[in-house]
Amino acid sequence: MMRVLNICVIAALVLAAADVYTIKFQSTRQAQRVAKVRLEIRRERDAVAALRAEWAKLDNPARIQDLAWRHLPLVPVEPRQIDPLDNLPERPSDLVAVDEADPIRAVISNPDAVDRSVTGSVPADAR
Repeated sequence: MMRVLNICVIAALVLAAADVYTIKFQSTRQAQRVAKVRLEIRRERDAVAALRAEWAKLDNPARIQDLAWRHLPLVPVEPRQIDPLDNLPERPSDLVAVDEADPIRAVISNPDAVDRSVTGSVPADAR
């Protein structure tokens, strides 16, 4: 009887050792996964920091101003281009029918109805 009990205890110890080894192996794999995810997070944070630095460089107002000077034919506003609102022509009342379902379509389909008179902000030769 004592021998059977010893064999059962040894079998239980072997099973417990196997279970402990399985748990240790799984925890090691989980620790490796956590380390891999942390490394990926660190890489993504570094990439985000690099993108933010690049965005700050591209969004620099001095750089944008330099690009505008080089690539856009802009000229300073002259005082004669600014007109008070009283000098603007009146809005034509018959441009779009009131009962028209889509007023933009009416303007696009009939471009001759648009008043193209010159205002104070547009020079006559720029038409």
